[in-house]
Amino acid sequence: MTGTDNPTNTGNPDGASSNSAAYATTASVTGLAREIEALRRDLGELRALPDRVTELAALVAQLAEATTASIGTQLGVTSWLDLPTDPSETALAVLTELITWMQVVYLRYPDAGAGLPECWLWHPHVVEELLWLMHAWLAAYHDDNAPVSLAGDWHDRLRPGVVRRITSSTGRCSLEAHQSRDDHPTPGAPPVVPLVEAVESIADWWATHRSDPPPPPTLQQLADADQHQAGKRR
Repeated sequence: MTGTDNPTNTGNPDGASSNSAAYATTASVTGLAREIEALRRDLGELRALPDRVTELAALVAQLAEATTASIGTQLGVTSWLDLPTDPSETALAVLTELITWMQVVYLRYPDAGAGLPECWLWHPHVVEELLWLMHAWLAAYHDDNAPVSLAGDWHDRLRPGVVRRITSSTGRCSLEAHQSRDDHPTPGAPPVVPLVEAVESIADWWATHRSDPPPPPTLQQLADADQHQAGKRR
């Protein structure tokens, strides 16, 4: 048998081309199979995505509930100016707690005691200042998760600020000043917002012509303003 009769003769160009084509086809099929398998895995992950989103939503809801519960257990801030109008026991309880704290903490600072007038209870804004300062102190010292910076801020900024405002607003006041006199308005009376009758004209100007000068005050408004200033100077 001659070499030309051997079907596996590598010298045959046609045989080499068919073998190369077979190898190329096999490689293509193998690559395609790999791509299909990768797509199948990706599709499986996509099918599982809604379940994962549901799990994530449930986790977020749990975290929100835990955060809400944590906030609910933290110390709240009582407002003396917005105290509910219920029986006086609530106000009495608020003042009793505040006075205890003032005795233990606030009045330990010399400037606080020097700046607090004896008529402080007659000044609602003073009670309000002391209440929020007390709650800030409780948040800094009675919350196990509070950073030390809260205590530092209370000493460095919050307490001095309250002392300064109380001293500035009531420094010359005394208990005698709260006595009613015929020539003096009753101290501690609810404040009156001046010139409320101008609200309609101001609202109309601001809503429709704010690029123009505001409406000039009327003669009655000027007289009311003078009366309001005279009352403040008494």
